[in-house]
Amino acid sequence: MKDVNVGICGLGTVGGGTFNVLNRNASQIAGRAGCNIRISRVASRTERTDFDLGDIPFTTDIFDVVNDPDVDIVIELIGGYETAKELVMAAIKNGKHVVTANKALIAVHGNEIFEAAEAKGVIVAFEAGVAGGIPVIKAMREGLAANRIDWIAGIINGTGNFILTEMRAGREFGDVLKEAQQLGYAEADPTFDVEGIDAAHKLTILASTGFGVPLQFERAYTEGISKITPYDIAHAEMLGYRIKHLGIARRRGNGIELRVHPTLVPQGHLIAQVDGVLNAVLVDGDAVGQTLYYGPGAGDEATASAVIADVVDVARAVATDSSHRVPYLGFSQGALEDLPVLPMEDIQSAYYLRIQAEDHPGVLAKVASILSEHGINIESIVQKESELEDGKIPVIILTHTVQERQVNRAIEDIEALADIVGQVVRIRAENFS
Repeated sequence: MKDVNVGICGLGTVGGGTFNVLNRNASQIAGRAGCNIRISRVASRTERTDFDLGDIPFTTDIFDVVNDPDVDIVIELIGGYETAKELVMAAIKNGKHVVTANKALIAVHGNEIFEAAEAKGVIVAFEAGVAGGIPVIKAMREGLAANRIDWIAGIINGTGNFILTEMRAGREFGDVLKEAQQLGYAEADPTFDVEGIDAAHKLTILASTGFGVPLQFERAYTEGISKITPYDIAHAEMLGYRIKHLGIARRRGNGIELRVHPTLVPQGHLIAQVDGVLNAVLVDGDAVGQTLYYGPGAGDEATASAVIADVVDVARAVATDSSHRVPYLGFSQGALEDLPVLPMEDIQSAYYLRIQAEDHPGVLAKVASILSEHGINIESIVQKESELEDGKIPVIILTHTVQERQVNRAIEDIEALADIVGQVVRIRAENFS
């Protein structure tokens, strides 16, 4: 059986998990790959005396791996943008295949990387970059190849999902965030997780794979969860919804929607039942209908599972010297559609609006009149006298589906009323029917 040599760059959580699983399951992996996958070199930018590498050569210069003539596949697990890009581009230049778990790298620089890889005739695989151990990229690219994908929606950041799950018990955002950091679910700087940037990286990749469009991360709409309150979560539940932080991509006739934001989801829907740090991705295809991909979105060996699945695919091509390879995004580069990302004003959704009003006669009638003037129909209104405090009372309105620009203008007019205090809280709602 032929040997295929891999070099691991990065020995952190995922790198360590990849090393361990490759060693522990070596014979099973070889049986599936049709070749022996051999770790021939490991690199980490910091010394790892705590890690037993046996007789495998170790270096603190990650570029030693891409310059090693014996390495067939470079596994990039260092994270970040610029150094990772430099490493991957150097590997491609040297004719080496690349497997990466770096969603930020692919979302931001993927178009350039894929163009270089295609010109050089090498593979760049990135399954582990989206939803950890869930093989959703492979499912769309291969299992759903017969389908026109109409929309994709998912919980693709476990930190945010953990926080919103815990807030259902009435806990404040800040308190749960601290716990998430203590448990290792959130970084010391949690911005990428709680403000939706991490999810937008992943959604960009999902949309490109599903729709066959170039990567367009810079055009994704991103809204975080830091302004969500236990009050909103409780009232959403009362209306029959759960609040989830979703990435949503939808194909429209003249473009695609690409957006990350808190979303009301009907409590009975499967995705509303996904709690804690778990991820779930819904994919809607014209032939198959809705399919759901669910599981751990992070973790050492869960993510290593996806990394090694890519390594096996690439190793098969190396071992057989095959020119038959699945295109990077599931579509050949020449077949990608140049569909633009639509502005948020063009999207359609139902809306949860929370309005803080002075308890004066006729205020609710004024608000309803403004919504009507902008063509917005009301599904339900909640106003509880028991919540009256200091002469002010919250009003919760759930609208029917309407265009975002209509809601924007209505909110401007509502906030201009003398009887309205502060800003209107807006949360979009989806039913995925």
